[in-house]
This record gives sequence, C-alpha cells and structure tokens, in this order.
Amino acid sequence: MLAFSHRPAAMKRLRALLPLLLLIAAGVVLVASGTLKHFDPRHLAADHAQLRQLTLASPWLARLGYLGVLVLAVASGAPGLMVLTIAGGMVFGLVEGTLLSGTGLLLGALVLFLATRVALSAGTRPPPALATRIRAGFLRHPASYTLFLRLVPVFPFGAVTMALAWLRCPLWLFAAATAGGGLVMVGFESAVGAGLGEAIAHGEPVGVHMMAEPHVMLPLLALALLSLVPVLLNRRAPH
Repeated sequence: MLAFSHRPAAMKRLRALLPLLLLIAAGVVLVASGTLKHFDPRHLAADHAQLRQLTLASPWLARLGYLGVLVLAVASGAPGLMVLTIAGGMVFGLVEGTLLSGTGLLLGALVLFLATRVALSAGTRPPPALATRIRAGFLRHPASYTLFLRLVPVFPFGAVTMALAWLRCPLWLFAAATAGGGLVMVGFESAVGAGLGEAIAHGEPVGVHMMAEPHVMLPLLALALLSLVPVLLNRRAPH
C-alpha cells in the first residue's frame, strides 16, 4: 500500500522532468550527428560562394533552417553557440544575421527556461539553506543580477538560463534580459562573421591573418572588453 502511494508522486516528478530530459537528449543527438560541424567558419569559408547562392535561391528555407538549428541548440544547451552566430553573420550579413541569431537565441532560451522551471516545480524537499540565501539576494535585486548574468560572455548560456529558472527569475525579466543582453552578444559575433564573409568574398585566402582585419578584429576586441565586465564590477563593488 505504501509503495503504491508513492507511485503518483514519482509519476508526477517524471512528467515534470520529461521536457528537460527530452531537450538534453536532443542536444546530445545534435552534437553526435555532426550537424554543428557544418557551421564551423573554416567549413563555411570553403563553401562560402555556394552557400550564398543557395541562400539567394531558397531564402526562406535557408533562414528557417538556420533558425531551427539555433533554437534547438540553445534549448538543448548544446555547446558552440558562438560558432553558430558567427556562421549566421558570414552567410546572412551583419544586420540579418544579428536579427536571426537574436530571435533564435530568445526562443531557444525561453524553451529551456520553461522546461527547467517545470522540472524544478516537481521537487517536494525544501531547498538547502544556501539556496534560500542566494534566492533571497537575487530577489532583492533581480534586474541587476539578471542583466549581469546575461551580458557577460564568460558564463555558459545554457547554464545561466537554468540558473535563472532555479532562482525563480520572473518570466518577463528573463525574456527582456535575454533579448537585450543576447542581442548585444550576437551583434558582436555576427559582426565577426560578416567581416570574415566580406574578406572571403573579396578573394582573400583563409587563414589566421584574417583576424587582423579591422572588420574582424574590432568586434573581437569588443567581446574581449565585455568579458572584463565582471572584474570591473567586482573592483567597484563595496567590500
């Protein structure tokens, strides 16, 4: 009788975990299939002209395909998001690449955030004291914490998404911070990709020397400066 009484609770936890488990499984399949390797800048450089022609021939299919892969990669927490956004800049240019990557980033992050929140809602045990203190600190300054985590590129995107769900970040704040901070990040990365694409279109040989080109180097420097934000904020914070 006791074992039977635990079955509904176990089934409820399993149903709550299922969306997150399916997303993780999809990420494993995506990485194992080698699909993400096709978005490597070195691979794209070799087929740049052909990809541009295919994009012009089937514009909607190319954009929907890229958006679908990016949403799945973000929602499943797959690694290599920077490679994908750089690829978007190479193929679609700075403006369109930024818009497509920003949209995919937001949609994928919302899926992962909601799946994580559903999974966490199935827990019946009270959170540890440390978790309670962290959440209390977050809820005192939710906007600054969320923007900080979203804007700084050194934090893994999927891990930050799940952490914000665990911290019970309001959905509207999560969406706003992801859209704003994410757009800044993908803008820089798309600029790098667009610079590489421009260099390749002008017939420059593919190599490390491309990183010295101004239209590639400047976005990279901006990303490097953005990664220093935690250090600067830590120095200015009162002790």
